[in-house]
Amino acid sequence: MVEKFLPVGRLDILRSSDPVLLLSGPPSSGKTSLLFQFAINSAKESGEGNVVFICNRRKLETKPPYLAKGIDPSSAIFERIQMKYIEDEEGIKKYFAAFHILHNNPAPVSVIIDDFADFFNEGKCQERYNNTRGKDLAMVRVLALCKNAIMYANQKGPLPCQLLLSDTHYHGDSSRLLYIYKRWVSSIYTIKADGFGSYLIRSSSNNFARAKTAKYSIALQYLVLEGITEDEEQSGELGILP
Repeated sequence: MVEKFLPVGRLDILRSSDPVLLLSGPPSSGKTSLLFQFAINSAKESGEGNVVFICNRRKLETKPPYLAKGIDPSSAIFERIQMKYIEDEEGIKKYFAAFHILHNNPAPVSVIIDDFADFFNEGKCQERYNNTRGKDLAMVRVLALCKNAIMYANQKGPLPCQLLLSDTHYHGDSSRLLYIYKRWVSSIYTIKADGFGSYLIRSSSNNFARAKTAKYSIALQYLVLEGITEDEEQSGELGILP
């Protein structure tokens, strides 16, 4: 389902039953742009559903996302993407603790949290839990709360609800990320640079027969899909989706 992060132009192939997703990539790899494209595709795919995009306002204004060419920023689709600005983990906890009240029926089709781990202050978490791994403990507790809220919404609502998180991994940090997230996340999508100015995004799902890798870049302030590669079991060919 890497297509859902990119401007593929076809919505019939984007449906997924995974309730919780993680997008993990290095700094300045276009993660926020991919999240916005995911929000646009989710809103379009649902026909009438809303999307909630949770982020830090200062960070978003400092480094705004790049849209795909041809997307009108004044399009009505953005009226169904609700921006929610928070400062720290308390904002996430308050939102998901009241999720069933805020979104009684229907729930949003997607809730997206940009830079999830950045909302957790390491020093404060260590002090609170009196543990050097306090941040990890705090993240796990909030992940459990988030997942419970999403699962409840999926039991009650007419439309499926997905939670998408993003996180930044630094060199040698991916193993720690996987350890923290793997219990709570259904699918992990990882980004790496190809060494030539573009990036590759791939699902780490165990379903290798259906795995795909998408190649994209940020060119002239636009998010550009360069191609999608299927695993050798299927095709091994690179093709641009219409």
